[in-house]
Amino acid sequence: MPKIDLDALRRYAVARSLFTPTTLPKAIARLGFVQADPIRAPARAQDLTLRHRVAAYRAGELESRYPRLAVEEDFFVNYGFMPRTLQRLMHPRTARTVWPKARWAQAHEVLAFVRERGVVHPRDVEAQFQHGKTRNWFGGSSNASTQLLDGMHYRGLLRVARREGGTRCYAARDSHDPAADADAAMDTLVDVIVAKYAPLPASSFSQLVMFLAAAAPQWRDARKAALSRARQRLPSVTLDGVTWIWPAGENPASRRHQPDDEVRLLAPFDPIVWDRRRFEAFWDWAYRFEAYTPATQRVRGYYALPLLWRERVIGWGNVAVQDGRLRAALGYVDGKAPRSAEFRRALDDELQRLHAFLGLD
Repeated sequence: MPKIDLDALRRYAVARSLFTPTTLPKAIARLGFVQADPIRAPARAQDLTLRHRVAAYRAGELESRYPRLAVEEDFFVNYGFMPRTLQRLMHPRTARTVWPKARWAQAHEVLAFVRERGVVHPRDVEAQFQHGKTRNWFGGSSNASTQLLDGMHYRGLLRVARREGGTRCYAARDSHDPAADADAAMDTLVDVIVAKYAPLPASSFSQLVMFLAAAAPQWRDARKAALSRARQRLPSVTLDGVTWIWPAGENPASRRHQPDDEVRLLAPFDPIVWDRRRFEAFWDWAYRFEAYTPATQRVRGYYALPLLWRERVIGWGNVAVQDGRLRAALGYVDGKAPRSAEFRRALDDELQRLHAFLGLD
């Protein structure tokens, strides 16, 4: 059997994540969860992630098709999009923050209003109830109605029905009984994590399982037991003191995990690069998301996209649309681009794919 070493794990990580492009529903089902981000540079993270995995995907397609898909917006290990089967598993969700009776009274009034209207925009709720302003998570001021709707969505009273100009519009969500077997439900949530981000260093795996406190706070105390069960049932290998974990039934050393010759600009939250520990272990340099870093302290740029060629992340790109044209400023870990004609052709192909994805043709 081929040896499982760091090179094999790196090839495996890239090949299993960059599966043959398929339909949008099948890609979301295979990924299990697509992290969302509101920044558009040059497109939102969820679109940048899906364009490599959905045939002929275009920016904004997930949002436009969302009302017709069996997909929901919700919290998992982060906020994003997921199959309804996964979202249903996490509900009914018991939030850690206990609402007082007055807050619940507001929520029930708003829920009745939403049921009457079908789908509501936050401004409709504010106009009806005039809840005023409140302090938000960032220390600023926002509409109290918006914060109430967020809380109702998290608790499973509402679902996101669609978006208008990026703003979530809500509908009432039907309630259902909790999972009959909480341990089995937790094991399924853990398996979704492993399937998306494998192979995972054990420390990253533990961190992600702890993140399930947001997905299912009612099972917060069950996370350590779920982690212990996963360590017993999932295959692993220890290399240079680091234990790596992956899904059962997969062979990281398989010869079929071969990189193609394409260049890809990846989203900052793409599963290939999401785990910064793994990133540094695989590619020997540190990538940081710098959108919220002061401009004077940025090293690679506001929204630098990791640049993958074959099985190596060799640099990054800051991409923008200016005057209807795509502008790409690229940087390389070695200080310069590879000199091969194969790389230049692959890079040109990737920029052409970005053109089509952004609708610039």
